Amino acid sequence: MTLDARKDPVSRPGACARIGDQFGINPETLRVWVTQAEVYAGGRPGTTTSDAAKLAELVRELRTASPFFAPELDRPCR
Repeated sequence: MTLDARKDPVSRPGACARIGDQFGINPETLRVWVTQAEVYAGGRPGTTTSDAAKLAELVRELRTASPFFAPELDRPCR
């Protein structure tokens, strides 16, 4: 409902506040949900939750593997 209201330029300003009031949802919470839905749909640039989880896992793996591939980074400079 909010996504449709935000597509219309006339109803876009204040759509989250107006619809949030109708359903008893904090407008800022609704705005975050709508933004994330637009990211998932590809209508807005951003990182999906699954992509963020994959990226976090890769970072953990890199931190675990880095001592094996770059031991000179831990050595003091001469």
